[in-house]
Amino acid sequence: MASDPKRDLLRHTLATLAYRACKTVRGAPPEFAAYRAAETTRTPAQILAHIGDLLNWSLSVAQGKEAWFNSTPLPWNQEVKRLFAALEAFDAYLASDAPLEETAEKLFQGPIADALTHVGQIAMLRRMSGAAIKGENYHRAQIAVGRAGEDQTPPRREFD
Repeated sequence: MASDPKRDLLRHTLATLAYRACKTVRGAPPEFAAYRAAETTRTPAQILAHIGDLLNWSLSVAQGKEAWFNSTPLPWNQEVKRLFAALEAFDAYLASDAPLEETAEKLFQGPIADALTHVGQIAMLRRMSGAAIKGENYHRAQIAVGRAGEDQTPPRREFD
């Protein structure tokens, strides 16, 4: 298959999402999954489940078989695995010769951008819960197309 710049950018975005998600979930204390910033907010586990749902939905839209499911959050480690499995499945589809049944722009503006926002929420909740992650110069991060799983490179330049 000839390279498609739009698919390539989507795949780079998924790799970026995987890198940032890995950073936000790595080393989270067990009690973090149930942390609530306020009575009406989602817990980190609920947000993580929602991100997995968004990614599964993205794949279904890309395949032309749109299907949405609201998942009940799994235990934290299982939900983390589900997130990265969904990222890898979507990336594999984008890497294939299979047609995109939705435009790359629509896939980005909806579910992918939403997933990036939710990863940021988890990072913010880490700080609010007393389990902050270090800031990072993401421009220097080693993000590679096709690396959409949990096996991410360590940060290159973090700061407090």
